[in-house]
Amino acid sequence: MKIRWFGHACFLLESQIGTKIVTDPFDGSVGYKIPKVEADVVTVSHDHYDHNYVEAVQGDPTIIKAPGEYNTCGVSIKGISSYHDEAKGAKRGPNIIFVFEMDGIRICHVGDLGHLLTKHQEEEIGKVDVLLLPVGGTFTLDAEGAVAVLEQLMPKVVIPMHFKTPAVSMPIDPVEKFLEKVGGGEFLESNTLEITAEDLKQEGRRIVVLKYE
Repeated sequence: MKIRWFGHACFLLESQIGTKIVTDPFDGSVGYKIPKVEADVVTVSHDHYDHNYVEAVQGDPTIIKAPGEYNTCGVSIKGISSYHDEAKGAKRGPNIIFVFEMDGIRICHVGDLGHLLTKHQEEEIGKVDVLLLPVGGTFTLDAEGAVAVLEQLMPKVVIPMHFKTPAVSMPIDPVEKFLEKVGGGEFLESNTLEITAEDLKQEGRRIVVLKYE
């Protein structure tokens, strides 16, 4: 499968048979270029402008923005309730963690998660192969919180998201702060990672920073 990062928390997940899922599309005020992409499914972790601009996605996608279990286009999707802050949503409201099963790989996109996971949430999420993890702080997990969630879920591959780049004016931290705490990572000269279930059998964990367009 291919995992392509458009910036912030927006990814395109594309299966081997061509099923396309877009996560958390943003509007033009975020700073990144709005992607011109067609999809079969769009997931929205919460109803904020930098995560819910579904109008940007072309085609006639199924929109999923509620917790629950879904099966569409040959992909299993599970939405799990969580919060945008550490005060049970009192500051920034609810958030949905999505787990996708595609090509024998389990990908977890935690949206704008703002707290450590409860045991129940860990069990609901289950095994994670690839974790799409916010690391920038202020509105989401900061570097320290991101490391703690990483240790809770123990994925084989971590792709940081929702961090400061030259395109973004938000008061969030750059990815380097997170990388310092996990002992570094690899910067790809591409916005796309191709991965197979076979790749996940290798020893060790990969921290992969994708390059936005």
